[in-house]
Amino acid sequence: MKKSYKMNIAGLYRELPLCPLNENLQIGAFVIFGDPELTTACAKELLKKAPEYDYAITAESKGIPIVHEMARLDGNRKYFLARKKPKLYMNGVFEVTVRSITTEGEQKLYLDGADAKLMKGKRILLVDDVISTGESIAALEELVNEAGGIICGKMAILAEGDAAHRDDIIYLEELPLFDKEGNALS
Repeated sequence: MKKSYKMNIAGLYRELPLCPLNENLQIGAFVIFGDPELTTACAKELLKKAPEYDYAITAESKGIPIVHEMARLDGNRKYFLARKKPKLYMNGVFEVTVRSITTEGEQKLYLDGADAKLMKGKRILLVDDVISTGESIAALEELVNEAGGIICGKMAILAEGDAAHRDDIIYLEELPLFDKEGNALS
């Protein structure tokens, strides 16, 4: 059984460990944390494809490095973070429920009311590391809509499985799903 999948992402090769979702299906685990070379390369490539935007937003936590680097490379722009738990400094909090394939169980995402005020009427770019089922991006979309922001694009480094066939997202590379032996599924 194959234990990893080698792929080219933004001109850099990385080995993604294969992780079982169930007895018949595995995913390639893409973790950008601790890899500044890959983070910068991906941010540069995403910015080349990004539509005009005023602010970007991501969900805690795996999207943080990429949205931060995109903001830094694009003139130190402000960006927003949908948190997994409300923080003491947050007021007028917006909340949505999300189910992600990489996190067991139901989660909630929270947006600070002060951030929501800044989003109102602005072009907001949704950013994530990987889009698979689309649940996390849909939750971000719900938060932005509730805040009165205008969604101008949805971006990710990788589109996994069926997400690669969607016409409403921009991504750098397709990440296949894998059978129980580690063979890529088309």
